Amino acid sequence: MDNSKVAYHISEKFNKELEDIRNQVLRMGGLVESQIQQAVHALTTGDTELAELVIKQDSQIDELEMVIDAECTQIIALRQPAAFDLRLLLTVLRVINELERIGDLAERIAKTAIYLSANSEGRTDQYYELQHMSGLVREMLHDSLDSFARISVDGITDITARDEQVDREYSSIIRQLITQMMEDPRNITRSLDMLWTVRALERIGDHSRYICEHLVYMVKGEDVRHLTQAELELKLKN
Repeated sequence: MDNSKVAYHISEKFNKELEDIRNQVLRMGGLVESQIQQAVHALTTGDTELAELVIKQDSQIDELEMVIDAECTQIIALRQPAAFDLRLLLTVLRVINELERIGDLAERIAKTAIYLSANSEGRTDQYYELQHMSGLVREMLHDSLDSFARISVDGITDITARDEQVDREYSSIIRQLITQMMEDPRNITRSLDMLWTVRALERIGDHSRYICEHLVYMVKGEDVRHLTQAELELKLKN
């Protein structure tokens, strides 16, 4: 973590408080990354024990969100930070909200894995596409958290651009599932479960993009949440 990019404070305690909060965000992010990987693996392999572990671990993510939220709120109230320090804390509050939502989506995928296994549903043609899409969104999340750790927006548009690829893969899988349901009504229940899983992965990609947008606000003080990819690239060139 590049501490040189954070303003030095006369209060050593304040410096440590900010560093501790950033480290906790990265810890939470690491847990969420693992949740995604484990949930999709449980789904594609029928590993219900792993799925149960994902569901159980979601409470750790929820607890971390509440702890970090409380610490940020306390610092804002007691320290009355300004400029970058305030943007850092506000960004942390936004980022942990995105991470908590991603954790919930991973939990839902794990629950789907258990349901499909309990109903003796076999593999589908979409499992390979699911694994590939999962890899894309995990990379997006990992790289966005790496940018947060470095307090840098260098390469941030490369990360956000991947969301468009995720959307294309999402649309492709949805078309396949719709075709399967039309060709054989017996596929409807399973296809709907798979459709929700693909939607969850697409949403994880969205939340990873939002983390990048929050990071731009933290570093540059610019709100870019409603810009297109082209507009974001132009904004960061200036």
